[in-house]
Amino acid sequence: MGSSEERVVAVIMVGGPTKGTRFRPLSLNIPKPLFPLAGQPMVHHPISACKRIPNLAQIYLVGFYEEREFALFVSSISNELRVPVRYLKEDKPHGSAGGLYNFRIRSWKRIRFPLPEMLEAHRSYGGMGTILVIKVSPETANQFGELVADPVSNELLHYTEKPETFVSDRINCGVYVFTPDIFTAIQGVSTQRKDRATLRRVSSFEALQPPNRQKAVLHIRNEGFLGTNQTPGMSLRCSGLYLSQYRLTATHLLASGDGLKKATISGDVYIHPSAKVHPTAKIGPNVSISANARIGAGARLVSCIVLDDVEIKVLIT
Repeated sequence: MGSSEERVVAVIMVGGPTKGTRFRPLSLNIPKPLFPLAGQPMVHHPISACKRIPNLAQIYLVGFYEEREFALFVSSISNELRVPVRYLKEDKPHGSAGGLYNFRIRSWKRIRFPLPEMLEAHRSYGGMGTILVIKVSPETANQFGELVADPVSNELLHYTEKPETFVSDRINCGVYVFTPDIFTAIQGVSTQRKDRATLRRVSSFEALQPPNRQKAVLHIRNEGFLGTNQTPGMSLRCSGLYLSQYRLTATHLLASGDGLKKATISGDVYIHPSAKVHPTAKIGPNVSISANARIGAGARLVSCIVLDDVEIKVLIT
């Protein structure tokens, strides 16, 4: 990364149909990245966050879903945000590093949040990369990649993916800023792994450390939220987190109503403009109602995601 005027490209890894199997059955009919959270496709949220990045020139979605499954969404989001968004289909699953190296995308970021602040931190720290991390409870840390950093410089010292024993309460958020030197490092890792003559096994982290190595620095984030969305149940929590964020970032997306001309709304609720909700219904908190849904008289909805074209009625027997 050089001057503040340089071209910045964002890369979001979206996986493919053989991934996210724990999210089934919700991902059987729709790609997981397009499943609605808080009224928007899941991948819409990090794409929207990219808008805050200075000098953003392009957003790439990299995965191995069929291109037709993303064509409509990519066209719609490009027009909405007025930033070019392109889907790149892998020939086979390559993993995060492999997917990036396969397409050789320069001046990129793998995106979630907080993006402009992280870019500035990377420029001030220097080195090959900056990783966004967050502190969690020791009881939940082993569900993620755990990291150990130098207490003074914040330089990355050790990384382990979902360890069986506790290593650190700092976990990887899956957001990175790298210079193009990362591609040389990835190539080196690949070469070492293919070298059958190597007697001592080395980890990916060790392989990224040449004698004159450039440091990877941790950018600590203690505010905001981190939400994983690996199972159907987790999607409700993630949707609720995004709905709560709307109070700060997009209040116009939150519904309101007092039970007179509109349904009674409690807490954070999103209702798609094409959805029809009966005035006697009671909705919320933490409810997202998708396009063309129909909510009948007397319905009571709490902590749920209503998908497109769903009809909910109250049957009295």
